[in-house]
Amino acid sequence: MSVVADQNRPGQRRREGAGTPSPAMVRVLSVVVGLVAWEVYGRAVHSVILTYPSAVVRAAYELVRAGELQFYLQSSVVVLVLGLASAVAVGIPLGILMGRRAIIEHAFDPYVNALYATPLVAAIPVIVVWFGFQTTAKVILVFLFCVFPVLINTFQGVKNTDARLVEVARSFCSSEWRLWRDLVLPSSVPFILAGIRLAIGRGLVGMVVAEFYTTITGLGYMIVQYANSFRMDRLFVPIVVLMLMGVGLTGVLRRLERRIAPWLQVPQEE
Repeated sequence: MSVVADQNRPGQRRREGAGTPSPAMVRVLSVVVGLVAWEVYGRAVHSVILTYPSAVVRAAYELVRAGELQFYLQSSVVVLVLGLASAVAVGIPLGILMGRRAIIEHAFDPYVNALYATPLVAAIPVIVVWFGFQTTAKVILVFLFCVFPVLINTFQGVKNTDARLVEVARSFCSSEWRLWRDLVLPSSVPFILAGIRLAIGRGLVGMVVAEFYTTITGLGYMIVQYANSFRMDRLFVPIVVLMLMGVGLTGVLRRLERRIAPWLQVPQEE
């Protein structure tokens, strides 16, 4: 009897899951419900400081048709890409070195802790005085916002490498380079990817903050400009674009994570 019951369980599970909506459907329905509620409420209130999705779409069409959105978006994307790429290029190697070499950890640890604990917004006037109001200052600000999540997570990933595996590699006379390549880096991948995901969000924040205080370019300038003129429909256009940039970059990183480290995927309960 128990054998028959066990044989019927897979089919029973399939029947129970047949009516369960897919994750994509749940996400789409959730977004649609939120947008409809916002549309209804925005049209009912008729406030100067409130808008609704259809007005934002219309404003986005006007900005795209005039070429304004593309112009400012291009400037912001260049700053974000340069700052984030520099943070990854510096944060990962330095985090690995700090995790594997005690002398490097002790030498850089005070600077990392001090800069990470410092509100970077307070450093904007100094960076502007040193590097001016152009792209260089904004890239440096985005770099400072992004580098610490990457560096600290990489450092923690190296530190959390299983010591027993290191001993096994040493017992088989593994060289330091092969130890890094075959053990340290693969075991640090979850931490590194988590750091990059955090850096994306912080990078978008740093990009907008830099554009608030530096040159009159980028999506940050659009936000300030339309906020001062109470053009709420146009104000939400760069905000939505920033939101889509964050979601898109995070989605790309998740796909990359599934390809690089498929063992990290943990099945969820429905």
